[in-house]
Amino acid sequence: MRASVQAEKSGIPSASLISEGFISQGNLTAGGLWTPSLPLAMIPGHPDLHDRSELLRAVKEVTFNQVIKALTLQPEETKTDVQSEPKDKDIIFEGTFEEVNKFFYENKWQEGIPIVPPTMQKVEEFLKYTDRSLDEVIGVLLPDNREATIWNVAVNGVMAGCRPEYMPVLIALVEVMADPQYGLEHSANTPGAEELITINGPIIKDLDFNYSQGALRVGFQANTSVGRFWRLYLRNVAGFLPHETDKATYGNTWRVVLAENEDELAKIGWEPMSVDQGFKEGDNVLTVARYTSGSVIVSVYGSTAEQVLPYLEDSIVRHIGWELFFTTGSLGMPGAACTQRPHLILSPCIAEVIARSGYSKKDLKLHLYEHARVPAWKIEQIGRWSNLFPFILCELVEAGVAPRQFCESTDPNRLVPVVCSPDDFLITVSGDPNRNNAYVFVHNGKFGYTTSKKIELPADWKQMLKEDSEK
Repeated sequence: MRASVQAEKSGIPSASLISEGFISQGNLTAGGLWTPSLPLAMIPGHPDLHDRSELLRAVKEVTFNQVIKALTLQPEETKTDVQSEPKDKDIIFEGTFEEVNKFFYENKWQEGIPIVPPTMQKVEEFLKYTDRSLDEVIGVLLPDNREATIWNVAVNGVMAGCRPEYMPVLIALVEVMADPQYGLEHSANTPGAEELITINGPIIKDLDFNYSQGALRVGFQANTSVGRFWRLYLRNVAGFLPHETDKATYGNTWRVVLAENEDELAKIGWEPMSVDQGFKEGDNVLTVARYTSGSVIVSVYGSTAEQVLPYLEDSIVRHIGWELFFTTGSLGMPGAACTQRPHLILSPCIAEVIARSGYSKKDLKLHLYEHARVPAWKIEQIGRWSNLFPFILCELVEAGVAPRQFCESTDPNRLVPVVCSPDDFLITVSGDPNRNNAYVFVHNGKFGYTTSKKIELPADWKQMLKEDSEK
């Protein structure tokens, strides 16, 4: 559709082909691109589930006529009902807790569970925890092209149940959303991938994030409310709404924040994940990535790395399927290759076993790169099954799409890596220190690419925390 927008602006007629299930999203996206009259040509049903005769009939009876109309007739100007949005500090509603939540739900400003009413007093408490101006624009977010400001960060932080001192973390999260590298506009793609926020630095203890037993479980205010904030902000500011701009086939709810156990890292001599992302040890950093799936690796057995690692390798391979397209570039999209970044979370006792066997985190990543591999024919088979882009790996290499290591021979049984580089693996240590379980997340590639930001604290951060603790 973005190509059609540019064509129409240049005076060239266009028709955007779109399957039936995306018509409502297409119209809303066209409005978000400031071209509400953009011509769409519908393909009835889902093309992947039609046989050839059904698809030809659908195109002849419906799509073809719509394409001809789009290319030969000037579309009628669509008038959009642009409602003026409330300004900062406008009072939009007054009522009881129940009445406020009913009003917010009817306006699609909350996700079906109660929000904390964002009163002026509560919002201003959040603003105390940043040195930045309340009207500063962090960025403009798709699909609604709405400005992300310090003010609406605070408003949504209140609504999500955050505490005022979480404000620096919330601002850093929105900076991720506004970063083109992250690819916010893909937050509503059909696999229903969901973000995971990982946090490093002294702020973990400053704000009492949980990083031990029950990691990734609701029940801890910092982890839970900050995780909810992300999803709420996507809805209220970016504009991702179910049945409209959000096309997840099977959705997930928000994930609570994952905090790394940096005490354990110091004990075994490993760097925090934030250092892997290019920051200094001791920096307060958050990392956001979208994952299509995740699963626990139960009861990892062994007293040496040699005993433990085969189980981890096998689990990584078993959980990555069609996402290998993000490694090989076989999605047919520019920049899609080498964007698969699996995230392996180790409980402290497993990390200790690996480190005690002489492995640094860098050694572990190299080992996983060399041993977590799949037969070449398997990736090509997934391409045929999915009908996205059937391909031959060696042809992708010859075309300069996939890296050379995917065609070191033409043997279909040759083993190829699931990532392009050892550094593509993300390794975090967190969870119950006395349980031998791990967890693996499978990455959604460029559609929510791994992006990190430093958390900037106000000048009198420590004093403010001290005063709060004494209240």
